[in-house]
Amino acid sequence: MKTSALQLPAYLKALSVMVFIIVLVFFLVVGKSLLVPLFMGGFFAILFTPLSIWLESKKTPRILSCIISLLLMIALVGGLLTFIIGNVANFTKDFDDVSGKLVAYAVDIDAWVMDTFSYDAAIAEKANTDYLKNLLTENSSSIGDFALKTVGSLTGLVLIPVFMFFFLLYRNHLTNVLIHIYKDKDPELVKTRIVSLRKVILNYIVGVVKVMGILAILNITAFSLLGIKHAVFFGTLGAMLNIIPYVGPFFGAMLPMVYSFLTKDSLFYPVGVLVSYQVIQMIEGNFLTPKIVGGNVNLNAFITFLGLIIGGTIWGVAGMILIIPMMAILREIFDLSDSTRPFALLLGEEKGEDKKESMEEESEEQHEKEND
Repeated sequence: MKTSALQLPAYLKALSVMVFIIVLVFFLVVGKSLLVPLFMGGFFAILFTPLSIWLESKKTPRILSCIISLLLMIALVGGLLTFIIGNVANFTKDFDDVSGKLVAYAVDIDAWVMDTFSYDAAIAEKANTDYLKNLLTENSSSIGDFALKTVGSLTGLVLIPVFMFFFLLYRNHLTNVLIHIYKDKDPELVKTRIVSLRKVILNYIVGVVKVMGILAILNITAFSLLGIKHAVFFGTLGAMLNIIPYVGPFFGAMLPMVYSFLTKDSLFYPVGVLVSYQVIQMIEGNFLTPKIVGGNVNLNAFITFLGLIIGGTIWGVAGMILIIPMMAILREIFDLSDSTRPFALLLGEEKGEDKKESMEEESEEQHEKEND
């Protein structure tokens, strides 16, 4: 009876954790239309906080500095979306001879299948080229719909700048709220950690933007040398998609490969796109990201990969973009309290001392086994 009595609190604790996770996931799914704009507004606010602080240091009223930051953000995002939509809309003009090329490819495949397997696949007869052209035309104007789906709705798109404005306006008030939440801690320590957290997220975002800029230059150079049309668009879009780890680079390479395959007369071009993209990704993974972004978020690879899957499942593309900064924020918040510090250790990368201790423990266990 004593054993069961002692184990009961552990069972209750595990049950409470499971209930919390279920409620949290339910809250994230149901509240997507509000939470996605809220978090996006928060990250834009973090990105433009240094500008607001600088403007306020020049005797600019806070509300005016927030408005200037907001207008600058809207101009940047609006210009980027205009650039993407304008380029995608022009794609249909380059697909005038796609139908003939696809039929020619289908005839070659039919001939190869007949020679190899003595079977008439009749792919050329089944190829519906009108459907393909209609599909390309429809998708060329769907970027706006995709942007709306990413943030949930048109209301969500409007809420992002609203949330950004209020986050910038009430940033000191939010800091005081956190100080009162952790009132058992030294207020100056909590304030220092909050400022440090803001700098961590800011450094991560700025680092990612720098990497995207360098990748865009490398992509544009490679695609221009290969003679791929719309090299600026493909290079820029590929660099932007790189913000989504693991998944983004795949789509960034596929788009120019498919385009060059459909518009060029040789397989050299799609193969050249693939090779150049792989070389650029190797440079990014081994040199650019470690040097520029570094360990700003300090999340281990397994948690990052798991977070991407969960974020993509719950919030789609927006979740895959937001999940890494969100987990970095949670790690810093968990580290403020002794009761939640184990969760911070779970999210964080293993430190050198921890790795050394774990290796020593493994070697001692192995040594004991050999002695036995």
